[in-house]
Amino acid sequence: MRMRKKADLPRKTCAACGRPFVWRKAWAKVWDEVKYCSDRCRRSRKAGPATASPGTDRLRGA
Repeated sequence: MRMRKKADLPRKTCAACGRPFVWRKAWAKVWDEVKYCSDRCRRSRKAGPATASPGTDRLRGA
């Protein structure tokens, strides 16, 4: 198997953060199912965008 340049690898956009990410060998068998660039984005998918929830500013004394 020949080495490929990183620029030649398939790309996707992360469903959580919107950043582009490239194919990894670990994802070879499940590339069609990959939606997130990292475990952090996968865990935060239910939380939505990284914003403060209502009421947290009261805890800070604001």
